[in-house]
Amino acid sequence: MTEKISRLRLRMIEDMNARRLSAGTQKGHIRACKRFAAFLKRSPDTAKRDDLRRFQHQLADEGVSITTRNRTMTGLRFLFRVTLRRLDLAEEIYYLREPEKVPVVMSSNEVKRLLAVARTLKARVLLSIAYGTGMRAGEVTKLKVGDIDSEQMIIRVNQGKGKKDRQVKLPKDLLGLLRAWWTVRPKRHDAGKPREQRWLFPGNGADRPMSTRQFNRLFHEAASMAGITKPVTLHSLRHSFATHLLERGTDIRIIQALLGHAKLDVTARYTRVATNMIAKVESPLDLLSEPKSAAKKPKKPKTR
Repeated sequence: MTEKISRLRLRMIEDMNARRLSAGTQKGHIRACKRFAAFLKRSPDTAKRDDLRRFQHQLADEGVSITTRNRTMTGLRFLFRVTLRRLDLAEEIYYLREPEKVPVVMSSNEVKRLLAVARTLKARVLLSIAYGTGMRAGEVTKLKVGDIDSEQMIIRVNQGKGKKDRQVKLPKDLLGLLRAWWTVRPKRHDAGKPREQRWLFPGNGADRPMSTRQFNRLFHEAASMAGITKPVTLHSLRHSFATHLLERGTDIRIIQALLGHAKLDVTARYTRVATNMIAKVESPLDLLSEPKSAAKKPKKPKTR
């Protein structure tokens, strides 16, 4: 069975590479197929409709989150629809609607405290980029020196989510931090590399940037030291960037472009957490206690 599964996995990997799926997506699809194979105790290419039905019921019985469950079924759908050409099995896969949750947003004071307690210059620069530009964690860690354009005051995001390029604004304060970081940045892997191709935040390997896992640890360490008790994540800095811009009156379509969202309705969710905008709304209850204004007299018709 192991040899058969290995051959099937190789075919699936070839199909995913041909469609240029990202490494993270491929890893998730393979993980889904391994989980299904463990459930079957045989190769997934021998699966029947009832097997898929029982597997989906088991995921529900195990209390797997809707997000994880849907991602698992997406991986299996690729296997059956693309690699095995079993459209009959692909049709048996269904998805559950995920609950819509408002993003957790930090206040300006919380962000200020977070940056102030960052233990190292590296941590402060990383966190400042994430909040000051709205870039995703993986986009921040993969920055190269050539992506920073101090003449035009922009940062180029190369092949971000969805394999799309975009540009974001380079804040003045961030430029100063980047220049300070450049003087102390590790240079042990720079030999033979053009300056523009060097990682801004080198990792342990010769040609690897720092990991998002390490970045995540730095964030939670700073959040704990800053006394932030709400359930924030590293992605909360991106949420806070968008929400604070919206509260300051920035056009939502500009925010959409800065974040790299394909659809405006994804960006529009920040209107639900823009506390300054919400606080300015007058409740009908408050209006009940206000003195009634004098009734306006009807206008007299104009006479010719």
